[in-house]
Amino acid sequence: MSLPPVHSQEPSPGASPAPVPSDRLRRLAGPAIVVFVAALACVPQLVQGTSCGHDFDFHLATWFDALASWRHGIPYPHWAASSNFGAGEPRFVFYPPISWMLGAALGLLLPWQLVPIVLTFLSLAAIGLASRALARLVLPPGPATLAGCVALASGYALFNAYTRSAFGEMTGSFAIPLVLLFLLRDRHPSAPLLRRALDGSAVPLALAIAATWLSDVPLGVLACYLLAAMALAAAILWHSWAPVLRAAVSTAVGLGLTALYLVPAVVQQRWIDVQQVTDDPTLKVENSWIFARHANPLLAFHDSVLKSVSRLGLCMVLVALAAVYVCWRRKTLPGPRRLWIPLACIAPVVLLLQLPISLPIWALLPKLRYVQFPWRWLVAVQAPMGIFFAAALWPTGITTRWRRIAALASCVLFFAVSARMVTRTFVSECAPNEAVPGMFSFFRSGLGFAGAYEYEPPGADDELVAMHLPFACLSPDPRLPLGRLSPGAEAPAWSPAQGSCQATYDAAQPSSPEQLRLQAVTPRAGYLILRLLRYPAWQIRVNGQLSPVALLPQRDDGLVAVPVPQGPVTLTARWTTTRDSLIGRWLSTLAIMLLVALWFLERKQAQAHLS
Repeated sequence: MSLPPVHSQEPSPGASPAPVPSDRLRRLAGPAIVVFVAALACVPQLVQGTSCGHDFDFHLATWFDALASWRHGIPYPHWAASSNFGAGEPRFVFYPPISWMLGAALGLLLPWQLVPIVLTFLSLAAIGLASRALARLVLPPGPATLAGCVALASGYALFNAYTRSAFGEMTGSFAIPLVLLFLLRDRHPSAPLLRRALDGSAVPLALAIAATWLSDVPLGVLACYLLAAMALAAAILWHSWAPVLRAAVSTAVGLGLTALYLVPAVVQQRWIDVQQVTDDPTLKVENSWIFARHANPLLAFHDSVLKSVSRLGLCMVLVALAAVYVCWRRKTLPGPRRLWIPLACIAPVVLLLQLPISLPIWALLPKLRYVQFPWRWLVAVQAPMGIFFAAALWPTGITTRWRRIAALASCVLFFAVSARMVTRTFVSECAPNEAVPGMFSFFRSGLGFAGAYEYEPPGADDELVAMHLPFACLSPDPRLPLGRLSPGAEAPAWSPAQGSCQATYDAAQPSSPEQLRLQAVTPRAGYLILRLLRYPAWQIRVNGQLSPVALLPQRDDGLVAVPVPQGPVTLTARWTTTRDSLIGRWLSTLAIMLLVALWFLERKQAQAHLS
């Protein structure tokens, strides 16, 4: 016996009255419980302070820069000015926008110390609510609510929130259950192919795919492969090509919506040292198999994190498989075969992808290596694990009071253990210079932060960029190193006493992160070494004459060195809109038009079905 699937039905005219207030409250109870559990999951941060995970400082600095750009009237920034100690980097060109836009928007409304906590809460709540929505395909409201709570407290979401501070992946994780929901939803099983495929699910599926790519690139790659595999499985079980057609249409439109970001990010990769990411041994798939250990001391920290997430991932997969077995024995498998079989297959397939035997899959499938860590696939296990856990635990039929109490006690124990595990295992204490007040103080002082090595110019090393640089340094040698590395220091530092600059100049005001200006009188001809990282999108002019960045002398630290004459100098650096950015904007505009047309088509199909 299976739990009855939930089918959405259009109300027939005059068939049922409007729901009474008590019914509305009852329907809101489930989502409210999920939101409450998400709030409980954030209690450790409220009690112990913000958790400074691996990527915390990167995201916090990005939010600072995004908000600063907004205040200069730049709605979609490209240049993170505080990176590389004020020399900047094109971070916003390459990092997906959802997380940094949310972080900057929250920073506009809230104290910065609350922003990471609130963003964590919103992300966990979204994961739980999306998982509950998926569970409602196959479960009644009660166990579906439990499934949503289990998904957000499953461990991997909390690992991302506390140990990794991976806000990009975290803010997009809610879209994975929605991808499964809108692919597997089958409103008209007996309808023709087109009507069955475009039953009102294609538009939200396209938006879910777009959300993954606009949150985190590895998550977007993962979502597309998950969608393709599930579409093929559903096509076999449905005996119809409708899931494949829906997936193809939605993927095309969804990727089109992301073109505003994705096209420049792909085209402009040749302007940065992106190869550093693929060559980094800590990011290679081969070094991240489950419970792998390495003799290389450079991988010691990587292995310690891998050990923790391997334990977590194995537990999640085993819980999911055990729950499937219990459901099978109790004959309470959630929903019909065409729904529970694809969901049940996710956990064992994800386990396979953690093992070295899966290397041919990682090698053959295009761009799959961009997922980087095999354990990232655990994001796809959260919702199915919650669904089968809830179906296995929830009492069915006529139940006694003690069985209901036992189920409730088990859930309370699960969430209590999860909260304790977060407090003891996942929370990362903040060093003074990594905590929110320290980071904000550095930002306000103008000192800035270290850059991300993957965004440095090809052939340059951003670790050579010195701290405390003036905006412009006059030198006869365009390749003259600036700054000295003191023993124990993390980066070289510049000071006037070093005598490396014949003269120094500040930027003329007003200036903005993407519009810089300098006016000076140089005592002799030479080179102005700007506190600005070299990037071809910058248009630099000296006394009105264009100085193409590609033709300027290249420095080991990647800074711009511009030849200037003796006498008055007016230098401007302006960020330009490149051709690929224009193409991306037009493609996104076209995709929006296609999305609207698809919405009208699906609406027309629904009306035809009702008639």
